[in-house]
Amino acid sequence: MSNRCSDEGKIIYQLNEIFKQMSPKFERCTGISQSRLDLLHKLFEVDETSQSALQKEVNIDSAAVTRHLKQLEGKGMVARRKNPNDNRFTFVSLTEEGRERIVSYRLEKEQFITKVLKDFSEEEQTSLSNMLTRIQKNVKDIQY
Repeated sequence: MSNRCSDEGKIIYQLNEIFKQMSPKFERCTGISQSRLDLLHKLFEVDETSQSALQKEVNIDSAAVTRHLKQLEGKGMVARRKNPNDNRFTFVSLTEEGRERIVSYRLEKEQFITKVLKDFSEEEQTSLSNMLTRIQKNVKDIQY
Protein backbone atom coordinates (compact mmCIF):
# COMPACT_ATOMS: atom_id res chain seq x y z
CA MET A 1 0.00 0.00 0.00
CA SER A 2 2.78 2.47 0.84
CA ASN A 3 4.38 1.76 -2.55
CA ARG A 4 1.11 2.77 -4.25
CA CYS A 5 1.04 6.02 -2.28
CA SER A 6 4.57 6.84 -3.31
CA ASP A 7 3.66 6.16 -6.96
CA GLU A 8 0.64 8.46 -6.63
CA GLY A 9 2.76 11.07 -4.91
CA LYS A 10 5.32 10.80 -7.70
CA ILE A 11 2.62 11.67 -10.27
CA ILE A 12 1.67 14.83 -8.38
CA TYR A 13 5.34 15.72 -7.95
CA GLN A 14 5.96 15.20 -11.70
CA LEU A 15 2.99 17.39 -12.65
CA ASN A 16 4.24 20.13 -10.36
CA GLU A 17 7.80 19.86 -11.69
CA ILE A 18 6.57 19.98 -15.30
CA PHE A 19 4.66 23.17 -14.50
CA LYS A 20 7.66 24.77 -12.77
CA GLN A 21 9.97 23.89 -15.67
CA MET A 22 7.52 24.73 -18.44
CA SER A 23 6.31 28.15 -17.28
CA PRO A 24 9.62 30.02 -17.57
CA LYS A 25 10.53 28.21 -20.81
CA PHE A 26 7.14 29.08 -22.27
CA GLU A 27 7.65 32.72 -21.35
CA ARG A 28 11.16 32.80 -22.84
CA CYS A 29 9.91 31.12 -26.03
CA THR A 30 6.84 33.29 -26.56
CA GLY A 31 8.02 36.44 -24.83
CA ILE A 32 4.89 36.59 -22.69
CA SER A 33 3.53 34.78 -19.63
CA GLN A 34 0.66 32.33 -19.97
CA SER A 35 -1.50 34.57 -17.75
CA ARG A 36 -1.01 37.58 -20.00
CA LEU A 37 -1.54 35.46 -23.08
CA ASP A 38 -4.83 34.21 -21.59
CA LEU A 39 -5.92 37.82 -21.04
CA LEU A 40 -5.00 38.76 -24.61
CA HIS A 41 -6.82 35.71 -26.02
CA LYS A 42 -10.01 36.64 -24.19
CA LEU A 43 -9.74 40.25 -25.34
CA PHE A 44 -9.14 39.05 -28.92
CA GLU A 45 -12.59 37.41 -28.83
CA VAL A 46 -14.47 40.62 -27.93
CA ASP A 47 -14.39 44.27 -28.91
CA GLU A 48 -14.43 45.43 -25.31
CA THR A 49 -15.22 43.99 -21.89
CA SER A 50 -15.20 45.09 -18.29
CA GLN A 51 -12.08 44.36 -16.31
CA SER A 52 -14.12 42.43 -13.72
CA ALA A 53 -15.73 40.24 -16.41
CA LEU A 54 -12.29 39.58 -17.90
CA GLN A 55 -10.94 38.65 -14.47
CA LYS A 56 -13.73 36.08 -14.03
CA GLU A 57 -13.15 34.65 -17.50
CA VAL A 58 -9.45 33.96 -16.95
CA ASN A 59 -9.77 33.06 -13.26
CA ILE A 60 -6.89 35.25 -12.09
CA ASP A 61 -7.19 37.36 -8.94
CA SER A 62 -8.19 40.97 -9.54
CA ALA A 63 -4.91 42.49 -8.31
CA ALA A 64 -2.92 40.32 -10.74
CA VAL A 65 -5.27 41.20 -13.61
CA THR A 66 -4.82 44.90 -12.85
CA ARG A 67 -1.03 44.50 -12.75
CA HIS A 68 -0.96 42.51 -16.03
CA LEU A 69 -3.26 44.99 -17.78
CA LYS A 70 -1.20 47.99 -16.65
CA GLN A 71 1.94 46.39 -18.09
CA LEU A 72 0.16 45.42 -21.32
CA GLU A 73 -1.22 48.94 -21.54
CA GLY A 74 2.30 50.31 -21.09
CA LYS A 75 3.40 48.20 -24.06
CA GLY A 76 0.56 49.60 -26.15
CA MET A 77 -1.25 46.27 -26.41
CA VAL A 78 -4.42 47.07 -24.46
CA ALA A 79 -6.47 50.17 -23.81
CA ARG A 80 -8.40 50.80 -20.62
CA ARG A 81 -11.06 53.40 -19.97
CA LYS A 82 -13.37 54.18 -17.10
CA ASN A 83 -17.08 53.52 -17.55
CA PRO A 84 -18.50 57.01 -18.10
CA ASN A 85 -21.66 56.03 -16.19
CA ASP A 86 -19.84 54.48 -13.23
CA ASN A 87 -16.18 55.27 -12.50
CA ARG A 88 -15.84 52.13 -10.40
CA PHE A 89 -15.78 50.01 -13.57
CA THR A 90 -13.05 49.87 -16.18
CA PHE A 91 -13.47 48.72 -19.76
CA VAL A 92 -10.62 46.93 -21.52
CA SER A 93 -9.94 46.29 -25.20
CA LEU A 94 -7.08 45.21 -27.43
CA THR A 95 -5.33 47.90 -29.42
CA GLU A 96 -4.42 47.34 -33.05
CA GLU A 97 -0.86 46.60 -31.83
CA GLY A 98 -2.29 44.01 -29.43
CA ARG A 99 -4.29 42.34 -32.19
CA GLU A 100 -1.21 42.10 -34.39
CA ARG A 101 1.00 40.77 -31.59
CA ILE A 102 -1.50 38.08 -30.51
CA VAL A 103 -1.15 36.48 -33.95
CA SER A 104 2.62 36.10 -33.52
CA TYR A 105 2.17 34.91 -29.92
CA ARG A 106 -0.18 32.20 -31.14
CA LEU A 107 2.41 30.99 -33.66
CA GLU A 108 5.15 30.91 -31.02
CA LYS A 109 2.83 29.06 -28.64
CA GLU A 110 2.07 26.43 -31.30
CA GLN A 111 5.79 25.91 -31.88
CA PHE A 112 6.34 25.52 -28.14
CA ILE A 113 3.50 22.98 -27.87
CA THR A 114 4.94 21.01 -30.78
CA LYS A 115 8.27 20.79 -28.96
CA VAL A 116 6.64 19.74 -25.67
CA LEU A 117 4.62 16.97 -27.33
CA LYS A 118 7.40 15.82 -29.67
CA ASP A 119 7.32 12.06 -30.29
CA PHE A 120 3.80 11.65 -28.85
CA SER A 121 1.37 10.02 -31.25
CA GLU A 122 -2.11 11.52 -31.72
CA GLU A 123 -3.51 8.60 -29.74
CA GLU A 124 -1.08 9.21 -26.87
CA GLN A 125 -1.90 12.93 -26.88
CA THR A 126 -5.63 12.18 -26.73
CA SER A 127 -5.13 9.68 -23.93
CA LEU A 128 -2.93 12.06 -21.95
CA SER A 129 -5.41 14.90 -22.44
CA ASN A 130 -8.25 12.71 -21.18
CA MET A 131 -6.29 11.69 -18.09
CA LEU A 132 -5.28 15.28 -17.32
CA THR A 133 -8.90 16.38 -17.74
CA ARG A 134 -9.90 13.79 -15.15
CA ILE A 135 -7.18 15.05 -12.79
CA GLN A 136 -8.39 18.64 -13.29
CA LYS A 137 -11.95 17.59 -12.46
CA ASN A 138 -10.80 15.68 -9.37
CA VAL A 139 -8.79 18.67 -8.14
CA LYS A 140 -11.71 21.00 -8.78
CA ASP A 141 -14.04 18.68 -6.81
CA ILE A 142 -11.80 18.67 -3.72
CA GLN A 143 -13.49 20.69 -0.99
CA TYR A 144 -11.41 22.51 1.61
